[in-house]
Amino acid sequence: AEGGEQQLAQTAQATEVTIFDKIVKKEIPANIIYEDDQCLAFRDIAPVAATHFLVIPKDRDGLTGISKAEARHEALIGHLMVVAAKVAAQEGLANDGYRTIINEGRQGCQSVYHLHIHVIGGLAAQLASWRVIGALPESDANGAKTGEFSSTPLIF
Repeated sequence: AEGGEQQLAQTAQATEVTIFDKIVKKEIPANIIYEDDQCLAFRDIAPVAATHFLVIPKDRDGLTGISKAEARHEALIGHLMVVAAKVAAQEGLANDGYRTIINEGRQGCQSVYHLHIHVIGGLAAQLASWRVIGALPESDANGAKTGEFSSTPLIF
């Protein structure tokens, strides 16, 4: 649904147990395409392009979002990025490129408070219909930002 992720982000909370925690514990199914001792990669259930997967740490260790990253998380975050690149290559995205996206907080449209990297590829064929999870800030008649956000999805 258009704006669904944006709407979810407005009410999401940094809860103790997330859907991703349940995926890690195999309590709910996911289409897992990579797994090691530190992380999982699985296909997004609402893909925005031909290839759309997530890379998550198995143990959040306080990483409800990227803003919670500390020096102790450097190796893990680096590992997540290396895995994102490895799985992107495995999925055939290395030659043409892809996007890596980390949503942060309510205004960053984060709907699950468990650090995750979106890897999105195959955009050329779907660019015309692809909508960003987010919105532009509204402005008043003088161009000043109002603090409200447009409900019109962005296209990029």
